[in-house]
Amino acid sequence: MTIYSVMDQQDTTAEAPLNEEAVAAKPADGPLAEDLADDQLTPLDPAYKTVIRIGTAIFCVPFLVAGLVVEATSILPAAVIIAPLTLIAILLIFRLPTRRYLARGYAMGLDRLRIVRGIWFRADTVVPFGRVQHIDVNQGPLERFFDIATLTLHTAGSMGASVRLPGLKHEVALDMREEIRSHIKRETI
Repeated sequence: MTIYSVMDQQDTTAEAPLNEEAVAAKPADGPLAEDLADDQLTPLDPAYKTVIRIGTAIFCVPFLVAGLVVEATSILPAAVIIAPLTLIAILLIFRLPTRRYLARGYAMGLDRLRIVRGIWFRADTVVPFGRVQHIDVNQGPLERFFDIATLTLHTAGSMGASVRLPGLKHEVALDMREEIRSHIKRETI
């Protein structure tokens, strides 16, 4: 379930663009004129799933070790603790990253960036380039190894002043930063 503002519901008869050239050619005549349907969002880099899996596995290791320690003390019957912990860890490591990957996407418009995320609670954020104060491209050690990055847009205002888009190919994140920066420069001139 995607949450949209009232503005999104004003023009439901307009045909959505089918490709990037159509997005670039479409004029920005309304508040959310180039809003795209969920199926037309650009997916994140597939390596992002692997990074999430590794991070989740690192998170699960202490719990599995603690379960093994409790099992080794022979207080409870065999596999009472470690079996459920292992099952939960397997679900978290293999199922959750795929769901998180499929629940995220973005669309770059002429004058805004749209980011959609969330498994249970969907968030659809539109950041107009005119509100952007500065832009960061961040990489942690795992992200550097897999050549992906997180694009962070810092916007004017206090509520939700930073918007993050993780899981981009590093070159794509740099290109998006430069494109947004050039748009901001054109706007200030």
